[in-house]
Amino acid sequence: MDRELWQAMVVVIRRAAAQVGWNGGRRRPVYPNWLIVAMYVWSVWHDRTLCWGCRRGSYSSLFRPRSLPSISQFSRRIRSDDCQRILQLAHDAFAQRATPAHLAMVDGKALAVSPVSGDRGARSGKISGAFARGYKLHALINEACRIVVWSVTGLNGDEKTVARVALLPHAPPLSAGAVVLADSNYDSAPLHRDAAGQGGAAGSCAGAWLVHPLRGQRRACGRFRERELRQMPASRRALVQAWEQRPALLAMALKWRNQIERVFAVLTCTGGGLAALPAWVRGLERVRRWVGTKIILYNARLTVRERLRTAAVT
Repeated sequence: MDRELWQAMVVVIRRAAAQVGWNGGRRRPVYPNWLIVAMYVWSVWHDRTLCWGCRRGSYSSLFRPRSLPSISQFSRRIRSDDCQRILQLAHDAFAQRATPAHLAMVDGKALAVSPVSGDRGARSGKISGAFARGYKLHALINEACRIVVWSVTGLNGDEKTVARVALLPHAPPLSAGAVVLADSNYDSAPLHRDAAGQGGAAGSCAGAWLVHPLRGQRRACGRFRERELRQMPASRRALVQAWEQRPALLAMALKWRNQIERVFAVLTCTGGGLAALPAWVRGLERVRRWVGTKIILYNARLTVRERLRTAAVT
């Protein structure tokens, strides 16, 4: 499957490079943008450094460039706007962002680094049962298990705020009445307003119904129940009533949210996937580029697997 995966990757990278063109100056470079991006994806796929990608012996029959840039040129070019745009277009192609979805799930995943690391971009934050330093991946996946929108922040990044600012506004189009499943960390009135299209920042997710467990301190009860319900957005008020009237139905629906946990498991456990951050991937810019490329590879693997399965059936 590696050969099919890499062939599909090169096709998408070449197509994206042709769409972006060359905006780095009047003269075209000796090493085209598609080659720089392909070299970087190859290095990330094999969990190696940029220096490794500039060595002739690092390549195989799957991919063997005729000439290789120097490490300084490779490092400078992969940070350029053109190459970043190519990576974004490759992500959009494999994530199937143009396909409307009826169901989406959001969650965050910690990417810890050493507690004594000198990384200035790492932040301290809470992980499962402890505190650590590092980064956090925030992701929105669709019903086909594609990671369609993602963001990387410091480990102290608030999941509700990132969902409002970075995930929902850039999400793919959702059908009318679509459901966005989340955990109780996303129990937020501003997030409910944006998801329902009342806050003006949800983009193509406007009109979606955010479903999550209610936080204990946010339940409407006691003699102030009517006042608390009036202060809630209409979508959260409807969610409170749904939990009171149909708790078994919502609990069954939230079982689908476990799908994003399976997606994170596949993303991290597959060969060439997103395991622990290597020692040379430090700083928010490098971490974002590394994580984004791992997500491209994950989505591409799903696409190739579907093609092979369809070809086997026909």
